[in-house]
Amino acid sequence: MKVGSVKLKSIGKTFGTTVSVAAIAAVTLAGCGSDNNSASGGSSSSAASGSSSAAAADCGGKNSLTAEGSTAQQNAIALFNQVWGQKCQGKNLSYNPTGSGAGREQFIAKNVDFAGSDSALKDAQIADAAKRCGDNPAWHLPLVFGPIAMAYNLEGVDKLVLNADTLAKIFQGQITKWNDPAIAALNSGATLPDTAITPIFRSDSSGTTDNFQKYLKTAAPEAWTKDTGSEFQGGAGEGAQKSAGVTQAVQATPGSIGYVEKGFAQQAGLPFAQIDTGAGAVELTDDTAGKAIDAAKFAADGNDLVLDLNSIYGTKEAGAYPLVLATYEIVCSAGYDPDTSAAVKSFLTVSANDGQGGLSSAGYVPLPEKFKERLLTSIQAIK
Repeated sequence: MKVGSVKLKSIGKTFGTTVSVAAIAAVTLAGCGSDNNSASGGSSSSAASGSSSAAAADCGGKNSLTAEGSTAQQNAIALFNQVWGQKCQGKNLSYNPTGSGAGREQFIAKNVDFAGSDSALKDAQIADAAKRCGDNPAWHLPLVFGPIAMAYNLEGVDKLVLNADTLAKIFQGQITKWNDPAIAALNSGATLPDTAITPIFRSDSSGTTDNFQKYLKTAAPEAWTKDTGSEFQGGAGEGAQKSAGVTQAVQATPGSIGYVEKGFAQQAGLPFAQIDTGAGAVELTDDTAGKAIDAAKFAADGNDLVLDLNSIYGTKEAGAYPLVLATYEIVCSAGYDPDTSAAVKSFLTVSANDGQGGLSSAGYVPLPEKFKERLLTSIQAIK
């Protein structure tokens, strides 16, 4: 399958997007103004190389599914869709990466079969989601883990160490220069320029923003005096639409720093900061992110797999990179018609098993085994 390149037109004041599209025939990305970056390493061979705990895929149900939401997981979904089409000929998921908030809304409105979201349903949405599911609860299935990179544009600085306190003060506008004493103390021996800092944040409703602010609230409760949530609360910097917009804004703005999924920073060739949790600076790698994920706990028993992310964000374990988000597929536990239920289970099962092989090269962390086992149990319980 060939990999092409598509130029998208910018909308309003958002940044234009140049898209490298892998498996374009397999994935329908609706919405021309959206974040249509494809997964790096998304070739048929790499995507299909993941190990499977199932002997064969169950390919029941309808051929076409629809989903909408998280831009953080869109590259993983592209890989999963490619593998699903290989395992189950004729199957295809149309995924619209409009952001987590929009995805939850479209799921509740019954416009898509499931939502991709970096955050759980809000309390006010839970009852509406159950109603959409025929008075059955909606479940959160953590299918994709993605580290959040603190990508920066600072000439002459190839290595940068930050911590939760300095990040909180940067995104609240209290630290405004790169040679601020607080940053210099974390970067002993480095020459930091007297350059103004431009924080770049997500201007749209974003689960990445929600997770970033939850990290700051957990890891730097005294420094981060703002709230959490899908809307940016810090009050400093410049906004950009979606993950691709943040990436391109950082690329275009000397002195800038932004929070974005690792895969987007990798594709753009942007450096990203190490984070010091108190046990020394930690570089963002699969191993360091995986070490933090291993510490995560579920919020409750049962098949609704909402994670207690405080156990990740507040980690002090040496060698653990704490800024990791879990992206959920929000599905009906029951209430689908039989063809939709079978197709949803087929897609999710193939993704959890065979779809893991290409995730690392796309900037994600493959599912830890303990999560995978419980995830598959929940998937099979969908009615």
